[in-house]
Amino acid sequence: MVMNLPALIQQEPAVMLLFGGAHCQVCQVIKPKIEALLAADFPQVKLVYVDCGEQTDLCAQQGIFSLPVVRIYFAGQLTGEWVRTFSLGQLADALARPYGLMFADADAVE
Repeated sequence: MVMNLPALIQQEPAVMLLFGGAHCQVCQVIKPKIEALLAADFPQVKLVYVDCGEQTDLCAQQGIFSLPVVRIYFAGQLTGEWVRTFSLGQLADALARPYGLMFADADAVE
């Protein structure tokens, strides 16, 4: 599957990219935890998982050379990036303010 990340980032108001791979144990452990965090606290953020074992060209184009990598985009702009070592708390903190500004009304209605 060929992914057009620039188009996706521009189309979606909030995107979290998780670059990982089957050989990356940390990636396999953190992915369901990130999914749970987004579902519970940031449901409007679209999570996109990119398997760098299967999408080597895409990962190289994005400058991904170690795993895991998380990138957060709001309104098409990169607002945060973490490489190899990070906590769910760091991700939640980075999401909270821009998410609140962008989706305050949308989440209140749901």
